[in-house]
Amino acid sequence: MAGVRRRDRHGRGLRGPLTPPQVPMSRSRAERFDDLVGDEVRRIGQRWERELAGVEFAVEDVPDLDPLFDGPIPLGRTRPGTDGTPVRIVVFRRPIEARATGERETGRLVRDLLVEEIADLLGLSPESVDPSYDTPED
Repeated sequence: MAGVRRRDRHGRGLRGPLTPPQVPMSRSRAERFDDLVGDEVRRIGQRWERELAGVEFAVEDVPDLDPLFDGPIPLGRTRPGTDGTPVRIVVFRRPIEARATGERETGRLVRDLLVEEIADLLGLSPESVDPSYDTPED
């Protein structure tokens, strides 16, 4: 009769999570990045709520590029809306994380990218969308 193993081969019990799920440390890097983008969208959206009402924001790991693509990997992209689908601003997580040297710079890159995409969409300068654009301080 095969029994259920209660201990691993070193005599220790079953391992579980080191931190409870509600603790920020237990969130994955991708989840923390999603939170960062969501926070920035909410911050910018407070000022531009009406103009961004029909815009969808998304995070994808990497851009879908043609195999013959030759150029810098984009950090984000605005996909135009078509019949029945809204305009969509997409932030690419992996290229941003690869370019940033830490969490603070990741936040700055996300902020600047979203401001640039929104400014382009609205036909405004990035500085008019967000006065903190392109400043090293957060």
